[in-house]
Amino acid sequence: QGVLLEGLGTFAVVKEQFHGKDEVYVVRRPIFQLDMEAIYLRGLSFPKVVIPDHISIKTLDYTWLRRATCIPQHVVEACVQETILLYSFQLMSGHHLPFTFKDMGILSCSSGGLCMQFYPDCVTGIEREAGWVALLHT
Repeated sequence: QGVLLEGLGTFAVVKEQFHGKDEVYVVRRPIFQLDMEAIYLRGLSFPKVVIPDHISIKTLDYTWLRRATCIPQHVVEACVQETILLYSFQLMSGHHLPFTFKDMGILSCSSGGLCMQFYPDCVTGIEREAGWVALLHT
């Protein structure tokens, strides 16, 4: 399953096979597919990540966020949209600030590239049995 943050991108978990020396590992690992307008990404490269068609993509659950924060839903929606827009304008202006996602990772710029770096705890929390394989390939 995946979650779409409109104007920024989609987070998803994919299952992939990796061949070890003596066995094949099937691991689940997080991915991020950037979906930002090109005008904001002037001069920045980013990895081309494709989420497989069979993965169900849902929009961010604002109702759940409203309940978790006790803030009215229209305020939560506006805050998320304005934060994404502000980050987009920062990128467009050449301010390559990191965008931190609590307990997940950091969307950051380095050497002219925009890249999602997942925290090790996020990766191993998704893939418990072969977490080291998932870490190596995330």
